[in-house]
Amino acid sequence: MSELSGTADYFPYDHLRPNQREFIDLVSEVVRNGENAIIEAPTGFGKTVSVLAGVLPHAKEMGYKVLYLARTHRQMDRVIEELKVISRKSPVSGVELRSRRELCLHNYLTQFTSDAYTAMVVCKNLKKLGKCEFYENEKKKKAEFDELIMFFLESPSHPAEVLSHAETLELCPYDLTKRMAEKADVIVASYLYLLNPTIRENFMSSIDADYSDLIVVFDEAHNLPDQAISALSDRISIHTVNRAIKEADEYREHEIANFLSIFGRGLEILYEEKLKDREVQETPIQPELVFAHVTDILSLDTRGLVRILNDMVAVGDSIREDRIEKGKPPRSYIGRVGEFLLLWLSLIGREDYLFLMSRDKGLSLELVALDPSKALGFIRNVQGAIFMSGTLTPLEAFRDVMGIENARLKKFPRMVKRENAQVLVARDVSTRGEERSLQVYRKMVDYIVEAAKMIPKNVGVFAASYEVLQGLLSANLQVRLEEAGKAIFIEKQGVSSAENDAMIARFKAHAKANGAVLLGVMGGRNSEGQDYSGDEMNGVILVGIPYARPTPRVQAQVRYFERKFPGKGRYYGYYLPAHRKLVQAAGRVHRSAEERGSIIVLDYRLLWGSIKKDLPDWMRETMRPVDIARMRLYLRRFWGNGR
Repeated sequence: MSELSGTADYFPYDHLRPNQREFIDLVSEVVRNGENAIIEAPTGFGKTVSVLAGVLPHAKEMGYKVLYLARTHRQMDRVIEELKVISRKSPVSGVELRSRRELCLHNYLTQFTSDAYTAMVVCKNLKKLGKCEFYENEKKKKAEFDELIMFFLESPSHPAEVLSHAETLELCPYDLTKRMAEKADVIVASYLYLLNPTIRENFMSSIDADYSDLIVVFDEAHNLPDQAISALSDRISIHTVNRAIKEADEYREHEIANFLSIFGRGLEILYEEKLKDREVQETPIQPELVFAHVTDILSLDTRGLVRILNDMVAVGDSIREDRIEKGKPPRSYIGRVGEFLLLWLSLIGREDYLFLMSRDKGLSLELVALDPSKALGFIRNVQGAIFMSGTLTPLEAFRDVMGIENARLKKFPRMVKRENAQVLVARDVSTRGEERSLQVYRKMVDYIVEAAKMIPKNVGVFAASYEVLQGLLSANLQVRLEEAGKAIFIEKQGVSSAENDAMIARFKAHAKANGAVLLGVMGGRNSEGQDYSGDEMNGVILVGIPYARPTPRVQAQVRYFERKFPGKGRYYGYYLPAHRKLVQAAGRVHRSAEERGSIIVLDYRLLWGSIKKDLPDWMRETMRPVDIARMRLYLRRFWGNGR
């Protein structure tokens, strides 16, 4: 235990892993000084417990609340698991926040809502109308409600535990969780709780805290740029506008119906003009143009336009309330269109937004945020913020793009032993646009099948995109792998987290038998958010480099970054995000220093210096160019000596 002397009381294990003590000390110093930290530490380092051990002493001493943010439920659950272990050594309370839909017992809300905003409106109206028995029971069973809060504050709890107890007592699990959050030392939540401006303000109000009361931890922070852009962006389709017209007729809102009919016709005229080339999927537009037709015909100035849009929002609220009273789905298309168009109008003139018209769902308007740092403006007011991930290199670029000031940058060395890592790069294939063909995909399939035969047990194959994955399947990848005796699991777009988790569980189970192959994409939930231990993934085959298609939104972000960071626009907006996704996928094979793993990259561009510089040391040091024959030789040596 001597190695632990002098470390925080909140590190619950007997032994520290390499460099954990330095990590804990750095985090502790940063939060005490009111600074921020950007930290890269490898997979298997123990970042979660280390950051908690670093921030909790000062947080508990000074009364700060730790807000630990992650991307997936699986990552959030892992924090609660660590807090449970910590609490056996030193008292600490923790609560994991989930959405209203996941923590609601009211059948109406769970049946009729699909997004956070609608769920919030429905919840508010059900309470207002006295139609939520679980909320009403909070007053009738106040003693039991308060007792349950104190019970859960004694030890960190998973949402399922809170849900179960609340259901037994017929109390609202969501309100229970919110009340726990007011008093808990650590709140574990999704990024959206701070990245989305509306959700952030509601959340801060619900826990009765000021930003200066918070120490914030962003886990898997390499996801932040994309998540921030998503949180700040919005879209509506022409179908929503048409449904709003029908809704206005149904509720006899004739002025709104007339406005929307003219507005919709104006959009169709604009659509025919801007997207007449069927090959073009989306195009930037001057934002004022979407209102030109309706303001011209109705002789509306800006004040008149704002008045009718505000009326639409107010009418939308009334319609939702009316539908709740009648037991109907609580949506309002009028309200939705009004809210979107008010936001569109308010952002005109902003250089950090792109105004798009696209073919998505027939015709859509999209507000695309270009600057992820705008979602983190509140950071300058918190006591301290820790951004950590296994793939943030180069740290300076992450700091710039996310606009993080007063930040300490630290990169911890790899844990993977040189003899346990193997990186092989095919020098005769690539997914570069002009090189893609059935012949190239067939050659890639040859590589994949040979590698899957030689790597024991489970293997992951992550493609640069679903288009590339489809190219591999069209070259008979699935048939060839089945002939090689491997079970096949294919990641599908649009499936629920529960369905995907069930598939991954079946894939992992094959590690105890003959092994299986998981097909997915880089940047997807199975190449980033999942952990694979032991034989659950002994090798990954990365097909291509996941560069985004040069769409108008990608080009706009490159131009925006070029204005903000001269000479670095294309690197920050195009190259670096793809390189990080590739490194994340590569990291699936090593959960500890002792685990062996093969990484095979089917794209010769990885050998280029401009790309290699963004890779972690352990990948660069063990990288070797190969053809199929040499790949077989290296794999035979690696796995023959290691098993």
